[in-house]
Amino acid sequence: MKKILILSANPINTTQLRLNTEVREIQSALERSRNREEFELIPRLAVRIDDLRRALLDYSPQIVHFSGHGDGTNGIALEDNNGYTQLVGTESLSNFFKLSQETVECVLLNACYSKTQAEAIYQHINCVVGMERAITDEAAIHFSKAFYDALGAGRNYNEAFEFGCNNIDLNSRSECFIPKIQIRNESKTLFPLKSREPRANMTGGNNDNKRIQGGYIQGNFSGTYNNSGNYIEGNYNASGEEKNLAESAAEIQKLLEQLSKSYSTDTFAGKVQIANETIIAVENNPTLAARILSALKTGGVSAFEQFLNHPAASFVMGALDDWQKTKGQQPRSKDTGLLAKV
Repeated sequence: MKKILILSANPINTTQLRLNTEVREIQSALERSRNREEFELIPRLAVRIDDLRRALLDYSPQIVHFSGHGDGTNGIALEDNNGYTQLVGTESLSNFFKLSQETVECVLLNACYSKTQAEAIYQHINCVVGMERAITDEAAIHFSKAFYDALGAGRNYNEAFEFGCNNIDLNSRSECFIPKIQIRNESKTLFPLKSREPRANMTGGNNDNKRIQGGYIQGNFSGTYNNSGNYIEGNYNASGEEKNLAESAAEIQKLLEQLSKSYSTDTFAGKVQIANETIIAVENNPTLAARILSALKTGGVSAFEQFLNHPAASFVMGALDDWQKTKGQQPRSKDTGLLAKV
C-alpha cells in the first residue's frame, strides 16, 4: 500500500487558495480508481514545522504532496503557531527529506516557484515535482486531479506527471509547461499491475488467436498485419463490443501515425499537440465519435491501453477520458474552444 501524505498550508497573511478543493479532488481520484485499495490518503491542513516532522515520522509515507505558497529561493510557506507565514528554507527542506529517503519515493510541491526546492530535494528523493514559476490555483488543481487519476490507474510517476501537465493543457490553460519533474528510473512501475480477466473463447472457423495492437482477441480473422504483427484492417468474428473497441482503437492508431508526420513524438509539446489534434479529428467525425464514446462507456479509457502503440498514447488516453466527461455536460460553443493549442 502507498501512503500519500497531503500537507496544506495557507497562512492568514497570504492569498487564499482552494486547498480543500484540491484535497477533495485527490480523494475523489483515488476513491474511483480501480486500485483504490492500494492507497491510503492522509491529509494534514494548516501545517506547521512540527506537524511536518511528526507526520513524516508517524506515517512513513511513500508520497508527500505539499499544497500552498512558495517564495522561490526563500522556501515554501508553512504556518507558525499564530497562523502566519513561516518560511522553510531550501537547504533545510532538502536535509529534512534526506532523513526520510528510505521511505519517501515521490515529493510533489504544488506551489509557485518551488522548482528550487525540488532540485535540492532531488539529491535525496528519486522523484520530485516542482513549479518553475507562478501557477494559478485552477491549474494546480487540474494537475493534481490528473496526476492521481493516473496513479490510481497504476501508471508510474513519470506517466502521472505527463497526465497532470496534459490536463492543464486540455482545460485551456497556458501553464502546462510550469510543472517540472526530476526522476530516476522513470519507467519503474508503482506496483504490480493486476492481470486482466481472460477473454472468453469466441467461435470461428480457425479459432486463431491474433494480436491487435498489444491485446488478444480470439476468433476467425482475415486481414493484413504490419511488420510489428499489429492488425491493420480486415474482418474478424468477435463480439459487437469487442469489435467496436478494436475498430475504434485502430482508427485512433491510424490518426496517431498520421499526426506523427506533422508533430514531434520526442517532446512533451509534440505529444500534447498530437493528443489535441486527435480529439479534434474525432470531434469532426460524428460516426467515429459515437463509436469511441460507446467503447469508452463499455470498457473505460483503460480498455484502449492494450491497443494503442504510440509514444503519445498516454496523452491521448488522458485526452479521451476528459473528452468523454465533456459529453455529459452542456455543449460548448465552438468559439470557446474545447482544447488549447500549444
